[in-house]
Amino acid sequence: MVGVALAAFGFAFSLVPLYRIACQKVFGVRLEQGPTAAKDAKADPGARWVTVQFDGGVNSKLPWKFAPEQKSMRVQLGRQYQALYFARNTGERSVVGNAVPSVAPARASGYFSKTECFCFTAQTLASGESRDMPVRFIVDPALPADVKTITLSYTFYKNDALTAALPAGQGPAGTVRAAP
Repeated sequence: MVGVALAAFGFAFSLVPLYRIACQKVFGVRLEQGPTAAKDAKADPGARWVTVQFDGGVNSKLPWKFAPEQKSMRVQLGRQYQALYFARNTGERSVVGNAVPSVAPARASGYFSKTECFCFTAQTLASGESRDMPVRFIVDPALPADVKTITLSYTFYKNDALTAALPAGQGPAGTVRAAP
């Protein structure tokens, strides 16, 4: 039993790095960046600014309301920023959802790095529960000069397997690790 528990812990612990590797190799999306670019941008007072637009929605199977708390933000390249999304479960029982991000234009996705995001793990909301969900990001100063606006969009989908595993009724609220 101890061996199985250790193996399960090791597998769960490896999911985040495996997710990052898969995103980088398969989809060409970089999910993190070191602090060096941020230091370089702060040293240059004439650094570029771009507009980041935020969008959010839910799949029809998920009884949630989900939207960004602000529609856009002007950001300086190389600096870290935080945006908030708001989610509320309008259903009659706890539901687990997974957020799938997308960045447009597609060629900007390699320069948009999320350092902290609710999309890294599955989210559980009890019936009637609401929550602010932060995303922290940095736009790489190497972003092509002709890109002036980036759109960060999330779509939440119901995770049927994790939702079915919840106890009947309210169930636990909070964050759970996503299943592979």
